Amino acid sequence: MPISPDAVRLDGRVAIVTGAGSGIGRGIAAGFAAFGAKVAVWERDPETAAAAATEVGGLSVPTDVRESAAVEAALAETIEKLGPPSILVNNAGGVFSAPLLETTDNGWDALYRANLRHVLLCTHRVTKAMVGVGVGGSVISVTSIEGTRAAPGYAAYAAAKAGVINYTKTAALELAPYRIRVNAIAPDFTMTEGLEAVAMPGVLDRVQDMVPMGRAGHVDEIAGVAVFLASDLSAYVTGQTLHVDGGTHAAGGWYHHPETGHYVLGPTS
Repeated sequence: MPISPDAVRLDGRVAIVTGAGSGIGRGIAAGFAAFGAKVAVWERDPETAAAAATEVGGLSVPTDVRESAAVEAALAETIEKLGPPSILVNNAGGVFSAPLLETTDNGWDALYRANLRHVLLCTHRVTKAMVGVGVGGSVISVTSIEGTRAAPGYAAYAAAKAGVINYTKTAALELAPYRIRVNAIAPDFTMTEGLEAVAMPGVLDRVQDMVPMGRAGHVDEIAGVAVFLASDLSAYVTGQTLHVDGGTHAAGGWYHHPETGHYVLGPTS
């Protein structure tokens, strides 16, 4: 069957976006709304949840997605006010420096809960609801390039993000019989409030040398891929992690020399 422009539309579909109060999540929520979806903003901060929901004409659901009871309550409210979801974006997350020999048990647990546990939890609860009404659907998890490469100083975070990638593959197989597709998006340098807060000194000044496309990404560029994965344009795509990173994953350590612009491997100064 030939494709048409209508295949990218999300009219009438209910989309849940976690961590949608700012950054990539907010960009994805706006993208979904632009293509016709009814968006539920699941965000821990009530103020940013309300602001994001107002911006996209959606539903604000202040929620801590790390907690089972909170997720179940948020899902019930979403279904009551918008209808059963057919799109879930697991975007919530958090990071802080945690060197291997210095990390406490609490630090490991916090990074696991912030970056992997909620993906398992939200996917489990929301897809059960999808299966219950037979709507099929699309689950999209935002992971990171750090899930596929070493990340000194961020071992627990990187392990959690790697877990999201593998969970995506396995969940895709288990949910395929129910017409639920499961994919992930792996950004790298994307300009958000979070990146500016955790980037090491000087890193953002060298993005043009570190990214093959010569610049940082924008949240709208992540949102475009999320719209694709949520829509019928990707009806035969499942179990995949798409690297939306300007080429850094493909580069594998090659960088633009800051003086010549030629590719070099390893340190340039």
